[in-house]
Amino acid sequence: MLKGLYTAYTGMVNEQHRMDTLTNNLANSTTVGFKKEGATSQAFDQVLALKIKDTSESPNTARRLGTMSLGVKIGENYTDYSEGPLKVTDNTFDLALTGPGFFTIEFTNKAGETSTKYTRDGSFTVTEEGNLVTKDGDFVLDDGGSPIELNPRLTTSINTDGTIYQNGRQVAKIGITDFEDYNYLEHYGETMFQEVDGAQTKDADENTKVLSGYLEYANVQVVKEMVEMINVSRAYETNQKMVQTYDSSLEIAVNQLGKL
Repeated sequence: MLKGLYTAYTGMVNEQHRMDTLTNNLANSTTVGFKKEGATSQAFDQVLALKIKDTSESPNTARRLGTMSLGVKIGENYTDYSEGPLKVTDNTFDLALTGPGFFTIEFTNKAGETSTKYTRDGSFTVTEEGNLVTKDGDFVLDDGGSPIELNPRLTTSINTDGTIYQNGRQVAKIGITDFEDYNYLEHYGETMFQEVDGAQTKDADENTKVLSGYLEYANVQVVKEMVEMINVSRAYETNQKMVQTYDSSLEIAVNQLGKL
């Protein structure tokens, strides 16, 4: 009986995790460059063989089959990298990518440490000093990995290959980075990504285009996410009712049958 209680409990925890993921997607449905996430879960029969040799929960000691609870194991979150809808802004420095790849950013944290991040959020601007930066002030890098410097007083145009011209003269080319496997990327904040061990970069796809005067919005379909939230809520309520049923059964067993 207690096994059933734990199964229902783990189901509730899993649905809460899914709900948190969905609400984060909805909260960023209008965020430029945001890529929605999804949550996975594993049932008992999916993890049975792996669990016998799993040492992650008890270091250096294999978990025995007898210690396993027949509940739902929360899996990994995954990111949907499909393209989002484009919106026309007519701002030269608002850029969007069509095709795979990311803009390359030199990110500076609060401690002043710099690192390379990647984003699909192309809402850039030029500072008074002539640096092309993100809305948070981080430098946009060129194809050589250096910050892009422009003359803010000159007319600027940007070709679909990322080449930047000022007064008809080429001055820089926007750096576009792609990866062999997106599974080696992880979210950093809402719209940036960073590499994890094993990530391998590659040249941008020849079909990837840079569109000036456009922004790529989140690839979140609000109606679909709302429907999924309803499904999650119902699954949570089902597990909740199971807990209540087991609680009632335990009460009868303790307070009534136990008196006999």
